[in-house]
Amino acid sequence: MDRSRRSFVTAAAVLVPATLLAAPAPAPAKPAKEEGISPTEDLMREHGVLDRVLLIYEECGRRIETHVALPPGALGAAANLLARFIEEYHEKNEEQFVFPRVPQMAGLVKVLREQHLAGRKVTAAIERLAPTAGKDQQALEPIRQFVRMYRPHAAREDTVLFPAFHDLLGKKEIEEMGDKLEDQEHKLFGPKGFEHVVEELAGIERTLGIENLAQFTPAG
Repeated sequence: MDRSRRSFVTAAAVLVPATLLAAPAPAPAKPAKEEGISPTEDLMREHGVLDRVLLIYEECGRRIETHVALPPGALGAAANLLARFIEEYHEKNEEQFVFPRVPQMAGLVKVLREQHLAGRKVTAAIERLAPTAGKDQQALEPIRQFVRMYRPHAAREDTVLFPAFHDLLGKKEIEEMGDKLEDQEHKLFGPKGFEHVVEELAGIERTLGIENLAQFTPAG
C-alpha cells in the first residue's frame, strides 16, 4: 500500500469514531407516565370488589338454603377478603379522607359510619360460622343482613357522597390524594395492589362456578 493510501486509511480510522462521539445516538424516549385515576374513581372501583363479594355471598346463601354442596373455604375466603380490603382499607379511607370533608352531609355520614360498624360485626359472624356453613344454615341470616345493608350503602355513596366529595377537590389535591391512596394500596396488598385483589376474587368465583359473566344473561 502506498504512503498516500495508508495515510487515508489511518485518518478514516481516527475520524469515524470521533464522528460517532460527536453525534451520539438519541436516547430512547421515556414511556409516558400513566395518568392516575382520581380518588373518587378509586373508591368506586373498590365498590366493584364489594359488589363481587356480595355476589359470592348470594351464591353461598343460595347453596346453604337449598342444601347444595358449598365448596369448603369459599365463604370464609370471601369474608376474609372483604374484611381486609373493604373494611380495613376502603372504609378506613372513607372515614379518614371523605367523611370529614362533607359536613353538609352529616346525617348521611352518621348512618354510613354506623353501617361500617354494623358490617364489621356481621362479617365477624360470617367468618366464625363459615367453617360449618355447608352443614347448617346459621350463616344464612348474617349473609342476608350484610347483602341487604351494603347494596343501598354503596349505591348511596356512589351517587350522593362521592360526587359531592369530588366537587370539593382541586386538581392538585386530586393528584396528591390519588398518589397517597395508591401508595397505601401497594403497601398493604403488594405491587399489583388492586389487580391482586381482583385475581383473588376471581379464584373464589371459579370455585363456586359463577365466574362466567354470560351465565347471568336472561334466556330468550
